[in-house]
Amino acid sequence: MTISLSDLGKRFNTDWIFRRLTYEFSAGNSYALIGPNGSGKSTLLQVIGGALFFNEGAVRYRSNANQPIEDELIYKEVALAAPYLELIEEMTGQELLDFQQSFKPFIKEKNSFSILEEVGLNDAAHKQIRYYSSGMKQRLKLAQSFFCNTPVLLLDEPCTNLDQNGIELYQRLLSLYTENRIVIIASNDPVEYRFCQHQLLLSEYK
Repeated sequence: MTISLSDLGKRFNTDWIFRRLTYEFSAGNSYALIGPNGSGKSTLLQVIGGALFFNEGAVRYRSNANQPIEDELIYKEVALAAPYLELIEEMTGQELLDFQQSFKPFIKEKNSFSILEEVGLNDAAHKQIRYYSSGMKQRLKLAQSFFCNTPVLLLDEPCTNLDQNGIELYQRLLSLYTENRIVIIASNDPVEYRFCQHQLLLSEYK
């Protein structure tokens, strides 16, 4: 899969977050969106994922068979983990993953319990998410994204609230579950993006 940005621009009211951004993301590669606070890292990630509209330019998606993917269908191709995404806290961890599996399948040979076990949450599988610590919630968000059978993985500050064991888990997931995917990480922390093959400095697109 490829994602192509052409003269892309996004503004809020009269304030341009970024402009004239032309870039291409391709399968099997990892990319870091870097830059100072306010440079548009999270905004661009949400634009790529189809969650935010842009104001100028174009975003084009093409499948592995080089066929165009319509904008309204891109959500099927993308998994996102971000601090600002809310979990359904009335559900248990297993209920949440089972619910997600009903509309966005997991990778082969994975189910909700095996995923929770892999991210260290098996003992909390039947506990309501409202009783999870912030670190446990972040592990669950990573589980939701990494184990989705999608060609695009978007990660916004993925180590938020994680302790050292959680960071090691994150790095292990990167090594095991990103082959042949487009991985895009928005971060200012090298621990989160140091494995990336490419870096895009957003402060250059003002």
